[in-house]
Amino acid sequence: MKQKITFIAIAFLATLNISAQNTYVFLGSYNRDKNAEAIQVYQLDTVNGKLTKTASAKNIINPSYLNVSPNGKYVYACTDTKTPNAGSVSSFEFNPENKSLTFLNSQRSGGENPVYVTVHKSGKWIANANYTEGSVSIFPILENGKIDSIAQNFQYMDGSTHKERQTRSHVHSAIFSPQFDYLFLPDLGADKIRCYAFDENQKKPLIETKTPFAKTDLEAGPRHFTFHPNQKFGYCIEEMAGQISVYKYDNGVLNKIQRIATHPDKIKDGFESSDIHISPDGKFLYATNRGKENNIAIFTIDENGLLKNIGYQSTLGKHPRVFAIDESGKFLIASNVNTGNVVVFKRNSKTGLLKKVGKEVKMENVSCVQVKRI
Repeated sequence: MKQKITFIAIAFLATLNISAQNTYVFLGSYNRDKNAEAIQVYQLDTVNGKLTKTASAKNIINPSYLNVSPNGKYVYACTDTKTPNAGSVSSFEFNPENKSLTFLNSQRSGGENPVYVTVHKSGKWIANANYTEGSVSIFPILENGKIDSIAQNFQYMDGSTHKERQTRSHVHSAIFSPQFDYLFLPDLGADKIRCYAFDENQKKPLIETKTPFAKTDLEAGPRHFTFHPNQKFGYCIEEMAGQISVYKYDNGVLNKIQRIATHPDKIKDGFESSDIHISPDGKFLYATNRGKENNIAIFTIDENGLLKNIGYQSTLGKHPRVFAIDESGKFLIASNVNTGNVVVFKRNSKTGLLKKVGKEVKMENVSCVQVKRI
């Protein structure tokens, strides 16, 4: 009887611990004004999708893309984006109890126009992609969340065939493999997905591999990349071509098995495909289109990793640069840069389709959204 009571008590405490967790939405922007709230944090009501403002940070320029540490304590942002002869990565401490977001420090990004930052699962490293100069930079993270001086920086000069947009490398994102032992770099300018092995225990963790890149179609413009939860497949959205390439993944190597459009056949040009994510259950893939479309393309994923389009959902704004899916898979949140609005959609877990819920949040030039349960 005593053992039974103890088991019930443990189960009850576990329930309390889960319920004590909250889900937060982190927004970045092209604020271009140090007096503006360049980063804003909202709490997401995981029942009705309502967003309630919790914290913000000023005195920074253009935190265009950001990410959150695994423990939820620190926020890392690409700052001074689209600023001539500049570019930095910055760290902030998030305290949900005090409802505060406090600037910690910045480091030069190692290249102009940083556009993507990602955090290693250990919380001890970040990688950032610099678009204009075509480079990747690796930074150690100190125990207090601050960014240490740069450990590695690789710059690339090779381009591809488009005479205006591909005169040189433009690394657009940096994505760790499912086991965090490789780092992939979609390069819009070179039509390549570059790859390095990553050894978190080394002072210089990026290591060249036998397969240094996967070549995409010419003038594809690979932009963002994501892995399937089963770790067997990778998906790259191609900005210039408006396509998604599907790859079979094995130990740092990508082999293409499908290429499918993110738009209806009637749309022939002006593609601006941008972001890509998969639902936590691995059944649906979502991809945003900017430009003429301003929507989210929705796909099913079969057991072989292949995609089938099942519809489109307007983002209810213009230029949906980045979106995110919460960890429960119940909500998808889209950020529209040109209309400065953030829209919450509820996901139908059976059909994959989306329905707007709650009230939109307004934030001028909102460029990024990340969601984290803390």
